[in-house]
Amino acid sequence: MISVVILTKNEEKNIKDCFKSVKWCDEIVVIDDYSEDKTVEIAKNLGATVFERRLEGDFSAQRNFGLERAKGEWVLFVDADERVTPKLRAEISRLYLSETDKNGFYFKRKDWFGNKWLKHGETARVRLLRLARKGTGKWKRKVHETWEIEGQTGELRKPILHYSYSDFSQFLKKINAYSSLHAQALQEESVKPNPVRIIINPLGKFIQNYLFRLGFLDGTPGFMMAMMMSFHSFLAQAKLYQLWKK
Repeated sequence: MISVVILTKNEEKNIKDCFKSVKWCDEIVVIDDYSEDKTVEIAKNLGATVFERRLEGDFSAQRNFGLERAKGEWVLFVDADERVTPKLRAEISRLYLSETDKNGFYFKRKDWFGNKWLKHGETARVRLLRLARKGTGKWKRKVHETWEIEGQTGELRKPILHYSYSDFSQFLKKINAYSSLHAQALQEESVKPNPVRIIINPLGKFIQNYLFRLGFLDGTPGFMMAMMMSFHSFLAQAKLYQLWKK
């Protein structure tokens, strides 16, 4: 039995298409951060089990809450703006999960940005542990969270699709929010601020993603993505500096 867990917050535009891509799972669990639109209503009408819980800036706690409530032997985590393709579904079905010696599987992710699929840069290298046997681990870190499990893992060939940002202003808004959470997490991890990093880290990230990881081959969207990832790094380091100064 596979349970899929989806975290939501005002996702009425995405939730239907997300559900269509995972309706083959045995159970759909939605953990909603008190949406102010029709997300919960739509999810319930589509047959999901919905729990409402405040996120409070801690994505790992939210995911672990969903993990505890999932009934399946295996749990698949999908975000509302992601889609499991038929090819990925077929690959999962060929795993024979009841017989495998692995406890988890990493997914590649393919990002849609600037009206094209990005094939290079940072996003093309993303590998996410999203399918694992229940009871083998927990999610860690408040933001940019990871699922840490025990035992062997594998990697799937077909990617999960990520329709990340509907417009540039939404992208900026999300980067601003995530950089604040990232700075707070770094402070909690006792990472000390370094004024040099405020300059060096963003510049290095841009050069790495745009040049060494061939982001320039994705044209203007590749440049924009490299710039935004660099900007995220700058904001996180600057906000970390401000937190320690306080």
